[in-house]
Amino acid sequence: MTELENLPGQFSGRLSDEDYAKNFSELTPPLNGHEALVAADRCYFCYDAPCITACPTGIDIPLFIRQIATGVPEAAAMTIFDSNILGGMCARSCPTEVLCEEACVRETAEGKPVLIGQLQRYATDIIFAKGQHPYQRKPETGKRIAVVGSGPAGLACAHRLAVYGHTVEIFEKEPFLGGLNQTGIATYKTVDDFAQKEIDWLLKIGGITPQTSHSISTQDELETLLLDFDAVFLGVGLNGVNQITLENEIVSNAVDFIEALRLSQDYSEIPVGEDVVVIGGGMTAIDAAVQSKKLGAPNVSIVYRRSKDEMSASHHEIELAAISGVNIITNAVPVVIEEKGNQKQLKIAKTKVVNGQVIPETKTTNLQTDHVLMAIGQKLDWKIEDLKTHKGKIDVDEFGHTSIVKLWAGGDCIIRDDDLTVTAVAQGRDAAEDIHKYLSSYNQQRG
Repeated sequence: MTELENLPGQFSGRLSDEDYAKNFSELTPPLNGHEALVAADRCYFCYDAPCITACPTGIDIPLFIRQIATGVPEAAAMTIFDSNILGGMCARSCPTEVLCEEACVRETAEGKPVLIGQLQRYATDIIFAKGQHPYQRKPETGKRIAVVGSGPAGLACAHRLAVYGHTVEIFEKEPFLGGLNQTGIATYKTVDDFAQKEIDWLLKIGGITPQTSHSISTQDELETLLLDFDAVFLGVGLNGVNQITLENEIVSNAVDFIEALRLSQDYSEIPVGEDVVVIGGGMTAIDAAVQSKKLGAPNVSIVYRRSKDEMSASHHEIELAAISGVNIITNAVPVVIEEKGNQKQLKIAKTKVVNGQVIPETKTTNLQTDHVLMAIGQKLDWKIEDLKTHKGKIDVDEFGHTSIVKLWAGGDCIIRDDDLTVTAVAQGRDAAEDIHKYLSSYNQQRG
């Protein structure tokens, strides 16, 4: 677990136990049976449903909603899991407001979509409550696949391969499985240790052996896997953090801050400043800012270099930050941290965009701060010979196959347009299908 120390101006235990419990309780409570039926009844069950196209995993949304409406939510859950084995987590963390629900015909006609995400959670939770795994493995194939990284892409890939009867070993550098599902999602979006419960449920398929605290990061280690296994899947995520020059003891990494929160058993132990400034405009920045408020920080600001419309966080998340009391400052960049007596101030400069490039202007202003969190993106610190990359990420074809034979990849480490859990799941699943096809073809050629 990432340890956060109390730095000058940053304190833990700002709130009462009751306030912590309230602030970090579930943001969106689950639907009950009656609410689910009412919500399902609003679906038009479109033949050419745009919501399916908008879902990265291609779940047959009208079908699973009809199954809920007709009283068979277990069948609805299976419709979801057939496309997205991590449908429970995605129902909690996926930005449905800019994916399936934004495409919903009800949204277009009335400005109020069908509650697709909440209905997905309703169905999948019923299966989880039973405790049994709904899939059975096919007969053993004798093929062994190594999955490096246990985030959404790695887990989805491992599960689909295990269903086909292959044997999978997951190599995870952390002492636990789950990747960003465990450490990178705001605590109030996934409570009651759901990420771990979902992993335990997924592993019940059998045929998957986790190797935790086992890092694969060098050329020799990867080459050994390629020799020892019939195929290898990389779901290593982004293990490096982008930095800007802003040296000071009050500056920390928002990713570490969120991870410490997710893994903490006691929120009162997490230090936070009185005046917090978060640098960035994505989901990580929003999560860090909102959770700083929930930890008791009186003043929290987000500083983003472009306009609000260009922030990569969804409008729903930006609105959540504003409702939570976060001050959002756009078209500004940090310059330097200055000391004014016993106080520190972050000098920020206004920006303008010229030919697509952000240019700082000479005009500056100061923000009082005792805690600066950097959330300006991550990068892949992983260099392997013969592995083709582009813009610092692994280059793959449409099936996730890399430039190296027997090697596939998916998730944040590959070139793609977003960093969503649901997209990573789709890529892990699709790579597993291609690996299975490759192994089946290999068997036929040998026969």
